[in-house]
Amino acid sequence: MPLEPGFSIFIPVYNEEALVVQNISTLNRFLEAMERPYEIIIGSNGSTDKTVALARQLCRDYSHIRFFHLPQKGVGAAFREGVKRAGYERIIALDMDLSINLNFIPRSYTLLDHYDMVVGSKITGIQRRSWIRKGASNLFIRLAKVLLHIAFTDYSIAAKAYRRRFAVKYLSCVDEKTFYVVEILYRACREGKRVTEIPVKCHDTRESRFNLIHEGCYKFGNLFRLWLYSIRDR
Repeated sequence: MPLEPGFSIFIPVYNEEALVVQNISTLNRFLEAMERPYEIIIGSNGSTDKTVALARQLCRDYSHIRFFHLPQKGVGAAFREGVKRAGYERIIALDMDLSINLNFIPRSYTLLDHYDMVVGSKITGIQRRSWIRKGASNLFIRLAKVLLHIAFTDYSIAAKAYRRRFAVKYLSCVDEKTFYVVEILYRACREGKRVTEIPVKCHDTRESRFNLIHEGCYKFGNLFRLWLYSIRDR
């Protein structure tokens, strides 16, 4: 059955003073053209620059923009809070740099009438990213397929869409950082939820906001942790 009209865009931010005003304006124009009820939820996690002040001003300028600030850095914590605050059943997650083509929004909006989660995949689409980031992603995806028996090709934060009731069900397994997409997909597949994947266009050439060595150790470590859990759970 189709969902009620409307959707929530969730964008986690960390020190994005250079982008937040311009890109929210760009996003807002795109969403207005869809002619559907919507809200934009900006979730700061640990920002120490002017992001917080600029986002609060955006809330004063636009009635459909929501904002919250968490004192500690952690995109997973921001995701949990964003889901709790969402006013619509459709939740679409983007990055503040808008590196994913915005056509993902109307496509996932429609698909959420039939699926619990929509995965936007850079690998099956078109991507302009550094070779080291593409190489690390490819290795991680292959290991996830072998260890967890899940065959998705993108576990990043952006270009993911959720039914709110589905996301709420898995909030208890969302950690403070960036692994939560893998955790949700593993559990959703194990429980027979309706998940689909579509290709997206990605143009992401700016420097990563994460320390790639620390992020790699964290993600691969959590992948093996989840694999051990899957063995015990069989």
